[in-house]
Amino acid sequence: MTTSRRSFLAAGAGGGLALTSGCLDVVFGGEPLEFDADRVAPADAALADADYDEHEIDQRSLDRTIGAGVERQVRGSFWTSTYTKRREYEGELRDASMFAAVSVPGMKALGRSVNPLDGLSSEELLEEILERVDGEYGSIENVTHEESFSLEILDAGREVDTFVGETVFESEPVDVDVTITSFNHEDDLIVLLGSHPDLLAEESANLEILMESVEHPV
Repeated sequence: MTTSRRSFLAAGAGGGLALTSGCLDVVFGGEPLEFDADRVAPADAALADADYDEHEIDQRSLDRTIGAGVERQVRGSFWTSTYTKRREYEGELRDASMFAAVSVPGMKALGRSVNPLDGLSSEELLEEILERVDGEYGSIENVTHEESFSLEILDAGREVDTFVGETVFESEPVDVDVTITSFNHEDDLIVLLGSHPDLLAEESANLEILMESVEHPV
């Protein structure tokens, strides 16, 4: 056997040990489990047709520690893309309606899901998302379910729920309609949400157009 052959085999053996060590770190908790979502967003043409403008595109991370005899650090990144439509109110342009597209990785560790949104009902998702979306309106309260229907989104029929709630705008009570759907696609949990004042009933059709147009991954 030549020296170069011996060197190659020795390097290969060392590399194998290093690889095995790395795998054991992942299995037994030496390295965090990492999951990254792909961004979901409505098509540019649909945004233009519905007259919505980009408000914010944000990628954030979440960290969780799970334990079942061995503690594991789980890290995931998720996307939130929000869009608004402005209307004139007392001589000023103000955000009148909002659309948000959220993608969270399908995080699984130790045989179970560690996605904080996994398994939540539409009502629970609505509460979680609205707490994290900036806008002209304050918190939406007294939320009640109105109806459910189906839309073709990302090549499949998806169940969509609409809710009616109450908020305060410029010290005045306002009824608000909220439309939301959630489903799994390409290993991510997708949540699409839109809201508008009840007086702007025509916006419900625009929000449905935005939902039907979304692309994932962008």
